[in-house]
Amino acid sequence: MVNRFILNEVSYFGPGARKQLPAEMERMGARKALVVTDKDLLKFGVADKVLDVLREAGIPFDVFSDLKPNPTVTNVKAGVQAFSASGADILVAIGGGSSMDVAKAIGIITNNPEFADVVSLEGVANTKKKSVPIIALPTTAGTAAEVTINYVITDEANQKKMVCVDPNDIPAVALVDAELMYTLPKSLTAATGMDALTHAIEGLITKGAWEMSDMFEIKAIEMINRYLETAVNEPTNEEARNGMAVAQYIAGMAFSNVGLGLVHGMAHPLGAIFDIPHGVANALLLPTVMAFNAPAALDKYADIAKAMNVYRPGMSQEEAADAAVRAVRELAVRVGIPQHLSELGIQESDLERLSQAALADVCTPGNPREVTQEQIYELYKQVL
Repeated sequence: MVNRFILNEVSYFGPGARKQLPAEMERMGARKALVVTDKDLLKFGVADKVLDVLREAGIPFDVFSDLKPNPTVTNVKAGVQAFSASGADILVAIGGGSSMDVAKAIGIITNNPEFADVVSLEGVANTKKKSVPIIALPTTAGTAAEVTINYVITDEANQKKMVCVDPNDIPAVALVDAELMYTLPKSLTAATGMDALTHAIEGLITKGAWEMSDMFEIKAIEMINRYLETAVNEPTNEEARNGMAVAQYIAGMAFSNVGLGLVHGMAHPLGAIFDIPHGVANALLLPTVMAFNAPAALDKYADIAKAMNVYRPGMSQEEAADAAVRAVRELAVRVGIPQHLSELGIQESDLERLSQAALADVCTPGNPREVTQEQIYELYKQVL
């Protein structure tokens, strides 16, 4: 079997990494940037920490911020038009997964205009050319979109999240600067951090996992367990913020190359149909789906228990799996993740529709345990 591993051309880590932006643009021969970000990051001054670097370097740029937390086909089409009108030759994405996902779609469609309908990008699209160069600066420690070959766009007409997988979309450069995360609210720090944990755990147990990906995912779980609570409770703690920023990137390095599973398969419809934040959906579902998957990956669950620091000598595999699931659930509770879908407005009458969509999701086939629509329905019901 041949395993593929795709990463950025170059990445920088640590507080202040954004200051590498002008040098990287110069290295790439870029003259003008279209900055893709969201309105809140502009409103609260987070984006200005990056824009000021461009201003000080005298680099011209335009800003595109017409995007939703769960970005849509409409947002992407508007972004493609904005890039064309700007005269820019590079994209700078500032934000969480939403900004980076839109930037990826803009970059791909600009260089592959036959996909201008956006919806044809769903799944593994047969694009011929690399994206417009992207420099990605994450402001959350969760999605790892700055290092993945995936992006997610909501098809609002059909109320579904399209997972797009394309090696041509990966950002050329990632600048992982924890200083951009210091003002992230507690609830968003928690949700995005648990999203990163979901990536690490699903990437560890997915069907495509292998030795190299396992190495990264286990380290990511260990670091998230060490740093997430502190990052939630002490927002300006440099060690914790930087630890989470690096951990989520490490998780992304691996899952981007091996895939995910049922947690994401079930989370995507919650976002597409009910606009539930992706990290919240993942975090709420994770322990319950972990328990369902345990029989298919018991050896990996011992690794999870060790990384979560709850493994004890002499534990059976089943006991280690129980301890791992319990540790993940307790962490989610401690950082304030809702524990029931009903808290988010979901009703039992919604579960049939959700389970149909989850079974068809592109992430579900990567699950280590085969699953039916009826079983997915029961899993949703357990967390209702």
